[in-house]
Amino acid sequence: MNLPNKLTILRVAMIPLFVVFMLWETFPYSDYIAGGLFVAACVTDFFDGYLARKYQQVTTFGKFMDPLADKLLVCSALVCFLVDSSAEMPAWVVIIIISREFIISGFRLVAAEKGVTIAASYWGKIKTVVQMIMAILLIFHFTHPVFRWIDAVFIYTALILTVVSLVDYIYKNRDVMKDVN
Repeated sequence: MNLPNKLTILRVAMIPLFVVFMLWETFPYSDYIAGGLFVAACVTDFFDGYLARKYQQVTTFGKFMDPLADKLLVCSALVCFLVDSSAEMPAWVVIIIISREFIISGFRLVAAEKGVTIAASYWGKIKTVVQMIMAILLIFHFTHPVFRWIDAVFIYTALILTVVSLVDYIYKNRDVMKDVN
């Protein structure tokens, strides 16, 4: 197993710890620990992709697990935000974002059944970066009033990019769905 794939596995392993500290509000500095874990997981996302491309270590495992690890990380944060009222995350936005991830995962399974591996698209990568920045802002829930506005901008930008990336993904890969019974 190469280093990029190990970083992806590390990211997945960090998710339960992140969730524990997000939800364990009575633990001292839990929001900072959760934020640090989330940022560290985001950094592994950057480096696993960078190293895989730079050293030509792109694998089928990585093409499948890297986006899945991103989905697990972001969706875990979104669910935690529903519990944390200070995050001001609308439930309907969480439902749309998570629904997109299920649709894309199902789409990828159909493609895999046909022997097709679909890598993440440009729009999907931008969506993930914006979602991760949004999550970091909401985890640290900065109290200055300007951050409430910034949080809202990132929430709705993430929502728009979620829908755009879904439409783009399905349109570009529509041939995968041909002959599906």
